[in-house]
Amino acid sequence: MTVDGSEMNEVLRAALAASVQWLDGLADRQVTPRSSAIPGQVPLPEVGIGASAAFQELASRAQERAMASAGPRYFHYVVGGATPAALGADWFASALDQVASSAQGSPLAIDLEELATGWLIELFGLGAPEDWTGQFTTGATMASFVGLSAARQWWGMAHGVDVAEEGLAGLPRPVVLTGGYVHASVVKSLAMVGMGRRSIERFTADNRGAVDLARLGARLQSMPKEQGPAIVVATAGEVNAGRFDPIDALADLCEAHGAWLHVDGAFGLFARASADPGVQARCRGIERAQSIASDAHKWLNVPYDCGFAFVRERSLLAKSFRMVADYLPKAPKGSATRRVPANLGPECSRRARALPIFATLLASGRAGVAAMVDEHLRLAKVLAAKIVAQDGLELVDEPHLNVVPFRLAPTGVRKRDLDALNEAAAALVLAGGDVYVGTTRYRSRVVFRPAISNWRTTEADLDHLVAAIVDAGQQCRNESPELR
Repeated sequence: MTVDGSEMNEVLRAALAASVQWLDGLADRQVTPRSSAIPGQVPLPEVGIGASAAFQELASRAQERAMASAGPRYFHYVVGGATPAALGADWFASALDQVASSAQGSPLAIDLEELATGWLIELFGLGAPEDWTGQFTTGATMASFVGLSAARQWWGMAHGVDVAEEGLAGLPRPVVLTGGYVHASVVKSLAMVGMGRRSIERFTADNRGAVDLARLGARLQSMPKEQGPAIVVATAGEVNAGRFDPIDALADLCEAHGAWLHVDGAFGLFARASADPGVQARCRGIERAQSIASDAHKWLNVPYDCGFAFVRERSLLAKSFRMVADYLPKAPKGSATRRVPANLGPECSRRARALPIFATLLASGRAGVAAMVDEHLRLAKVLAAKIVAQDGLELVDEPHLNVVPFRLAPTGVRKRDLDALNEAAAALVLAGGDVYVGTTRYRSRVVFRPAISNWRTTEADLDHLVAAIVDAGQQCRNESPELR
């Protein structure tokens, strides 16, 4: 392969110009790709066209096929937009191209990973940084994988087996107890760690998914000794309305019965960063968990991909993820802080994900993160009020965090047809591209569930959202007599 090093500055300048152009137009850009045509496969060129021309081809394709997911009207998932500090640090991380597997690979990456871990623990009020081991991951799914891998190792040790060495063969099926808020990523993680999707037992008290504490506690109480101990999963911020499991009460049960508490706080953990004590209280008890999973590319607004896990007992991670080879570095002897992250998580090849987190927290401080979180909570309440005031819309549940579930429910449409109306309207909204918001099934109804987590989003963007859904609903009714 021939590389022309003289092109580096030219390509970087072109990348900067294209990025500035993209970001400058983000507020007004159609959220969905301009072109719906899927590009056909083209043969690999026999002779390359050079770095500059290749970048221009990439930039041209981006204009047609990239999703404006970093923009203020992308509400489909809980997705943040990269703040200036985070984006600058992420670009620099690519330029530095650090191998963040150990201090031998990059002293800078490990320095900042340990510092950023401590700052996050302080931000969320989880106690002393030395009480936790932090691990940066691709996202909350892999963060749950890390936490549940530690739980699996702990569970195996209770049965006298080092499962990282011996596997799960011959052991009883683990028992994982939770409520109805449990996220699909946790279920996926249980499959990946070998405990199995069917290990989950759900205890729900209503059609929203609230956990039935009495029944879950009775299950803990009645567990045969040979089957235990149990792993309990709590959710901080479920996807439909941002509701929370009662983490403090679940922590009480876990402590009383010797169970492991894992908390999926993919975005709900950031309630602890709010300046409002009432919001913080929704996550009360999370500091008592054995493992916690969350995302930075959601509410912290750093670029994809970036999640993090906190686990109390480092040795469980070391047993689960240890990788031994003569050429690989070992943890320094006698050091209580320096880590080899490749031996504490699933990845050996690790990007320096701590750099944008470090820059974001340094630029914003605790007060800046709190202000962003609280502004999004305010906007969620504003959106709920707009829905209540708008004829033909129904607020399905009050927003408990930054997600607002609602649906089209115009007068004259039969209840049995409302699901079809909302599904049809959602398809039009997504195809139109002015806003991007999807549907879910909540309390047996099809509803929209916009999530507000982008630092650029304003009340004007909420007006776009409401108008787009109302207009789509009216168009569906005009075109479908059965929906009138």
